[in-house]
Amino acid sequence: MQIVDRNLLDQVSAQARSAHRLRKNHNLHQSDASRCHRLLNAIEPGTFIRPHRHLDPEKDETFVCLRGRLGVVTFDEAGTILESVLLEACGDKLAADVPHGTFHTAVSLEPGTIFFEAKAGPYLPLAAGEKGEFAPEEGSAEAAGYLERLAALFA
Repeated sequence: MQIVDRNLLDQVSAQARSAHRLRKNHNLHQSDASRCHRLLNAIEPGTFIRPHRHLDPEKDETFVCLRGRLGVVTFDEAGTILESVLLEACGDKLAADVPHGTFHTAVSLEPGTIFFEAKAGPYLPLAAGEKGEFAPEEGSAEAAGYLERLAALFA
């Protein structure tokens, strides 16, 4: 049995803070080939996850905020924001389930933010049509401004 406790959350947060991309996954599933992926996703403010979607009808994706504040945003094909929700570990909204085929991203709004993520496996790199071409690539000059605009949705 694997136990998720505050010590593990602290460890994963520390790894995220020291990582170049300011995020760190801690997998609870056995391998990328596993049919059910369950993981802790530590994400710090200042990181950028390019909006994406999963076209596989089995790959709905669930986020449960365990610590901190997490903004979840969905988009249409052109990048227009459809919905945004603030998830807070101690707030009214704790979780969001994103249907397959929906462009989405998650934004950390507080240091130490960690969410539990679950979706169908196996892991496959994003295919053509799954990357949000309307958004800048992670690490690009435009990424920081885009992230600022997303975070402003929750200010």
